[in-house]
Parts: sequence; structure tokens; C-alpha cells
Amino acid sequence: METKNQNYTVPIIMMILLFGMIAFVTNLAAPMGVVLKSQFNVGNLQGMLGNAANFIAYAVMGIPGGLLLQRIGYKKTALIAIAVGFVGVGIQYLSGHSSESMAFTVYLIGAFVAGFSMTLLNTVVNPMLNTLGGEGNKGNQLIQVGGSFNSVMATFTPAFVGILIGSQVANARITDIFPVMYIALGIFALAFFVLLAVNIPEPHVSAASESIKSLMAGAMQFRHFIFGAIGIFVYVGVEVGVPGTLIFWLTDPSAAIGMDAGTAGSVAGTYWLLMLVGRLIGASIGSKVSSKTMLTFASFVGMVLVLLAILLPTSTMVSMPVFQAQGSSMSFAFAQVPINAMFLVLVGLCTSIMWGGIFNLAVEGLGKYVAAASGIFMTLVVGGGLLPLAQNAVADGLGFQPSYWVPFLGLAYLFFYATIGSKVNKRAESVKL
Repeated sequence: METKNQNYTVPIIMMILLFGMIAFVTNLAAPMGVVLKSQFNVGNLQGMLGNAANFIAYAVMGIPGGLLLQRIGYKKTALIAIAVGFVGVGIQYLSGHSSESMAFTVYLIGAFVAGFSMTLLNTVVNPMLNTLGGEGNKGNQLIQVGGSFNSVMATFTPAFVGILIGSQVANARITDIFPVMYIALGIFALAFFVLLAVNIPEPHVSAASESIKSLMAGAMQFRHFIFGAIGIFVYVGVEVGVPGTLIFWLTDPSAAIGMDAGTAGSVAGTYWLLMLVGRLIGASIGSKVSSKTMLTFASFVGMVLVLLAILLPTSTMVSMPVFQAQGSSMSFAFAQVPINAMFLVLVGLCTSIMWGGIFNLAVEGLGKYVAAASGIFMTLVVGGGLLPLAQNAVADGLGFQPSYWVPFLGLAYLFFYATIGSKVNKRAESVKL
């Protein structure tokens, strides 16, 4: 009973910081592509390789991360995740001091190692915040606070990276981004030593009576889950590809826009800010509107917005609020951006509610297989690395506007899943795929 009276304020703060670090490190990869394109004179596909390396780690570590959690517990897993994150960012920092022939490879290795950390942190932070809050409503409230801070960091990161690059897009180098890496290294170090020093409760992990292989095979017997797992792969690819490619588009001189990196990063950061707004709206109406209805509406509106961005001319300009660097200070101003960018930023409102909606529809009726299903979902987060690669391969060959047919098709699949593919079947043996 004494544990209930303990004050967990410090570890709660650390977990919320780590929740933010997931977004901070993950969203560093896409704007870093602007630097990679500049320093190594590569195309959009190669510029997105750092993002791909970060997300490919999910495919490698998603299920092993869950097994590690069951074997050594939450605190030790969190400490390992933080240490790995420190090493991953440290390797990225070393890439700035490597020879020109090795720097690109060293950076990709660092992004890959950092991806391992993000996978483990995603596995740990939600249940840890829930437990530290005493579960129930307070635990859920802490998770929502952590999620909000995650969205704030996702908004801040591309804008900060852009401001560090400034107007010198053509001369950007990895060393320009060192201040971001210093922040990440400092937070990881602080969180590690604080969590090492404090005693925190362990969320209960029930021992499975069946092997993980058997449980995963059981989950795969449900057709609506299979379609939903594909949906997670597609959704994360859309979520990352839309703003990530937008930064490349806005800063590319050959695209006749040639915006400075600070403004472009701030525009893309608005996408993540709108995701926060969308999550708050989704939470407020979630008890009244079904996941099926929300996902149907969001995917359809998302398709319309992306289609408008593809078809409308870039010569039509609108004003958007952005942060701009002026010397050593930052100021809030309105910048003229192509209307296409505005429509793509608004897609953030649509993607904001999709993870929860897809997950709820996919695990309905799975019973004891839900935990294994979650592991499969975490593995398929790799879509956040692979779909943006495909999109930027199209951008290299056909241009930025045609590349958005990739997320458009992804949203079309999610619309199919919401309206047809999510229909629950008892077992897939009885239904031909």
C-alpha cells in the first residue's frame, strides 16, 4: 500500500519528456533530408533514406521489443531504450565530423540505431504513464498529456531544423543541425540518470500461456485484422510522407518555389500542430462518433485535400502563419505559400485520428490475440519509412505534385478499409481472402 503514497512526479516528467523525444527524434529525420540533399548532392529518394532507416528499425525491433519487455520489465527496457537513443543520436553527431565519403553512411547508421530506441520507447511510455498515474482516469490523463507534448515536439522539430539551415539551403551541412542533437543528447542523458535513481512501479505483464508465434498466427486468422494491419502500414506512410516531402518541395529551387528552410519547416510543422488539434477534437467526440465513421470521414476529406494539392497550380498563393528567424531571434509572421501547401498541411487534421480508429476496428473481436496484434502493428510502422521512399522516387522521376498520388492511393485504401475492409469476421478460415 505504501507504493500508492509515493510521489512519482519526477519519473512522470521524465516519461513525458521521453514521449516528446519520440516525436523529436523521429521528426528530425525528414527535415534532415534537406541537409543530406545539399551536402551530398543527392536526389529526393536518397534524402529520405534517413527517415527510412529510422522506421525500418520498427520492422526489426517491433516484436522483439515486446518480448524484451516481458523478460526484463518496463524500467530496464526504458533504460535500454534511452541508452540506445543516446548512442543513435551520438552516431548522427559523429557523421558531422566524418570524412565526406563516410558521413552519409555514418548518419544512416545513427538514424537506424535511433529507430531501435524509438521502437522500445513506444512500447514503454504509454503503460508506464498509465501506471505512474495510478491507472484509471488519472493514468489516461497523463497519457493524453504525454501525447500532447509529443505533438508539440513534432511541430517544433521541423521548424527548428529549418531555422538552423535558414536561407542557405544549397550550403546546408550536418554540422548546422548540431544544436538539435545537443538537445536530444542532453534529454536522453538526464532521463537515464533520473530513471536509474528512482524507484518506479512495474506495470503488470501477464505471462502468455501460448507462444508468441501461436498468438500471432491466431491474430492473422481474422481478415479484418489483416486489412487493418495493412492500414497501419499505409497510414504511417501517409502521415510521414505528406509533410516530409512538402519540406523538400518548398525548399527545392527547381520546383520554382525555393522557399528558405526556416519558413518551409514552419509550414510543415503546422501539419503536426493540426494533428494535435485533430486529436483533441477526436477525443472530445470519440464517445459519440464511431471509429468507422471517423475513419471514413477523415480518409475521404484527406483524399479531397491531396487531390486539390495535386491539381491546383502552384502559382496561386495564400498567407500562412509561420515562425521566421531574424538574426538570433525568432518572430511570428505571415508568409506567402502555394495553396497546395495549405491543403497538404490540412491533411494533418485528417491523419490525427487514424491510428486509434484503425486499431479499434482491427482488434475488434480478437480477444486473447490483441497483444500479439499490437506487436504486429508496431512492426508495420515501417510503412513510415517505405512509403515516403516510394513517394520521393516518384518525385525524382515525375515531380513533386505527381508524387502525392502515393499518399492519395494510401488514403483511398484507408477509405476502403473504413467502409468495407473493417467488417468483422469470426475467423478467416471461413472467408476466402
